[in-house]
Amino acid sequence: MTQRSQYILDVLLAEFGDSIAREPAAFQRKFRKMAATPFAFYRGSACLFYADLSTELADDSYLDDLTRRVWIHGDLHAENFGTYMNASGVLVFNVNDFDEAYVGPYTWDLKRFVASVALIGYAKALSDEVISRLVGDFAHSYLGELLGIAHGGDDAIGSLTLDTTAGVLHRVLQTARLNTRVSMLDQETTIDDFERRFTLTESRLPVDAITRGTVIEAFQDYLGTLPAPLNPVEHVIKDVALRKGIGIGSAGLPSYNLLLEGHTQALENDVILYMKQAQVPAVARYITDEKVHRYFQHQGHRTAESQRALQAYADPWLGYTVLNGVGQLVAEVSPYSADLDWSDVNEPGDLSSVVRDLGRAVARMHSVADDESSHDLVDFSTEEAIAGAVNGDHDGFVAMLVDFAHAYGARARQDHQLFVDLFRNGRFPGL
Repeated sequence: MTQRSQYILDVLLAEFGDSIAREPAAFQRKFRKMAATPFAFYRGSACLFYADLSTELADDSYLDDLTRRVWIHGDLHAENFGTYMNASGVLVFNVNDFDEAYVGPYTWDLKRFVASVALIGYAKALSDEVISRLVGDFAHSYLGELLGIAHGGDDAIGSLTLDTTAGVLHRVLQTARLNTRVSMLDQETTIDDFERRFTLTESRLPVDAITRGTVIEAFQDYLGTLPAPLNPVEHVIKDVALRKGIGIGSAGLPSYNLLLEGHTQALENDVILYMKQAQVPAVARYITDEKVHRYFQHQGHRTAESQRALQAYADPWLGYTVLNGVGQLVAEVSPYSADLDWSDVNEPGDLSSVVRDLGRAVARMHSVADDESSHDLVDFSTEEAIAGAVNGDHDGFVAMLVDFAHAYGARARQDHQLFVDLFRNGRFPGL
């Protein structure tokens, strides 16, 4: 076994070893998915990425004491973007999936994203020159938007909406707009004796009376974490079901769906929530700031507060609770979500347009969670701090990200092959 293979094995076992022991079948599925492509491996191995960034690839370029403690997404790869309906009723395209969010160096978000762009570009057989341009487009867009916010204040922070987008992202928003709550409910539920109930499947299972009572008790505590009170009708729980984690990041984790009445008793207004166990983010192992570690009550609290900090006008159902002593994130299963499908974006011109828009979105995300927000963990203007750290060296900043994208994209492709060989040859204990 090579030294790098052993390192990959050690890092993945440190991150997932206990979970593999508890749920080996779930991690068989997770690792099969990760083995499919270099990008899938990259998505599922954020712990390896941060282990590299904190050791041999540690780099203080464009960082100072302030910009090492910005609220970050934590897993900012190219597939963690999509649509949601914000609290003002506006469809927004933005960063999503905040399970790994934390406070750390802002450049770690940018590096994780640009390496994912390099992987996508390579998979589409784009030249290194084209990939460099795409990363440069993202970096210039990020800087331009960030400096605009620094100059114009938080009032300059906008959103990517139907009114402010064109091309690929506009089509994603239009697709989301075609979705309806009724069609989602018809897919996820059945009507029995004039009342909705969950449709049970291999991945959605019934719960016993004791479990139902425990989940409902946790739900009552969750209600106290919402920023605005609900209509009492919305507190009515019609059904509870168990879901097993099926994504790359949620292997083996139980979660629950709750079917609520909605704001009226009309069946088309019913609401589906998920209550899922929150995990320690991969990046947290490599952040030494005790103030950050002490700030959160539990991982559910961390995830909800991070999303509220990073996402202006977040899901009004977003909150947290504790179930059986473990922190949980609670949010709506939105009928209005649509993800950016990179398989539909292949031409360099379209790719360039998309990454420029994503650069704007990331700059806005980093700028939202600072001294002007309701969160006091980051008590300074992040956009001004980042602008100060870059200090006008835009060309050097862009070159740093371009170089990293190529280097880590190549490393991730090589690591993927090493991981596949480790997995298929039975090197992971218990799998």
